[in-house]
Amino acid sequence: MRLFVSNQYNSKITYMKSSHIFKPISVFLLLTIALISCGQSKDKASNTIMQNDSFPIQKSEADWKNKLTESQYYILRQKGTESAGSGKFYLHKEKGIYTCGGCGEPLFDDKMKFESHCGWPSFDREIAGGKIKQIEDNDHGMSRTEIVCAKCGGHLGHIFNDGPTSTGMRYCVNSESLGFESESQAKITKMEKPIDTITLGGGCFWCMEAVFQEMKGVIAVSSGYSGGNVKNATYSQVSKGNTGHAEVIQIIYKSSEVSLYDILKVFFTVHDPTTMNRQGADEGTQYRSAIFYRDENQKMMADKVVKGVTEEKLYENPIVTEVKQFSTFIKAEDYHQNYFKMNQNQPYCRAVVQPKVEKFEKLFKSLIKK
Repeated sequence: MRLFVSNQYNSKITYMKSSHIFKPISVFLLLTIALISCGQSKDKASNTIMQNDSFPIQKSEADWKNKLTESQYYILRQKGTESAGSGKFYLHKEKGIYTCGGCGEPLFDDKMKFESHCGWPSFDREIAGGKIKQIEDNDHGMSRTEIVCAKCGGHLGHIFNDGPTSTGMRYCVNSESLGFESESQAKITKMEKPIDTITLGGGCFWCMEAVFQEMKGVIAVSSGYSGGNVKNATYSQVSKGNTGHAEVIQIIYKSSEVSLYDILKVFFTVHDPTTMNRQGADEGTQYRSAIFYRDENQKMMADKVVKGVTEEKLYENPIVTEVKQFSTFIKAEDYHQNYFKMNQNQPYCRAVVQPKVEKFEKLFKSLIKK
């Protein structure tokens, strides 16, 4: 969304600001440069509706249009750009949390915001936990790095390495891409946290997906890959065991209906957390036991459950489950989604997946969806 304004222009602007006579000219020049370098016509943006299946929250474009205002849809879903200096959060100084305008995911707080004089809200870092995804952007004859919400894929803006703070970064964001929670409201939201996401690896994702789709409070379960270094990895690549990725499921759930503790309790029951890089006949690093946490609360709960399972000696052998900070989730190919539901008579499903589902239904009757 933003093109870096060169030092040559910056020096000229600084010089002109020293004179009251030239101050109006400097402002005009700054805005002119910003508009030339950052502007994007609505006609061009209209052909760039995002189609990316690697985000946890998936909606049709019709649903997004119903949810968002016209200007929000143009920017978040069509990668548009608002006019310089026009955004409601450009000069905003209230204390609180800046969230994704599409899904409400917390992205920045007021301490990360600074005045960059570029015409758009600027931040020097993001809230930890993989909240923002960076994507190479070569549109319009420019080489830039786009930033999008890692949860819903909504376009936020672009990131540059010309920031004036210690991080050296400048997240240049459209106001229309953001929401805001005041400090007091953010505290309430943090305590309630009505919807949360956890990513788990327990061997074949067909098995894990089938179990957690039956669990109350679970909104959605997606099969995919996480924990490795290969971007946009495919099943063919992951199955070779050299991408670093594990087969995982990403669970979006209502914490008011089911707790992370219960989810992890089921997780440690329906797979074997003591076999290194293996589940049954499935062998390789892609089948390792893993919990990818998004914040310190999730990490603390994961450590607590691992400790509890160990102390209760539920398994004879030591727990080898990897507890690692979440970085990215790559949604698996369409034919892997809802695999058990679509292929219940397939031999592997009858022999391997069905027993895990039945074990869950037998031991956790109170957690089954009605």
